[in-house]
Amino acid sequence: MNRLETIAALLKGQSTLALATLAGDGSPRITPLFYLLEDDLRLYWFSSAASEHSRILKRSPAAAVTVYRPAERWREIRGVQMRGAVSAIGDRVRRRSIAESYAERFRLGKVLQAGISRSGLYMFQPSWIRYLDNSRRFGYRFEVRLAPA
Repeated sequence: MNRLETIAALLKGQSTLALATLAGDGSPRITPLFYLLEDDLRLYWFSSAASEHSRILKRSPAAAVTVYRPAERWREIRGVQMRGAVSAIGDRVRRRSIAESYAERFRLGKVLQAGISRSGLYMFQPSWIRYLDNSRRFGYRFEVRLAPA
């Protein structure tokens, strides 16, 4: 398995990312969000345009994301840290396709599906990824830089 496949396998096996943004005063914010993964390592989520992180991203699309497996021992720590940019997706066909996959993956009932219909769709495009895997050895990691789309 190559490095990108290793990263994709970890991302496919998880459901929640932690999104880090910087508020206008420079203070950090972190928000947990369900996400969907595409083959090109883009991550998608739905969120209210009125939420603090959505307002921050509208002003400045730079963000960091982490996804990791739950762990109780140091040898179990495995995850990714990523930096990149977030953009809002307005294309209705793309939105409908992702909304259907999202609702199916997370088993959303009609109430939450209605909430998604009122939410914005966002995409994170990573430009840098660090993969960590202590099961290989303490501090094992590698980094990947991705060309902008």
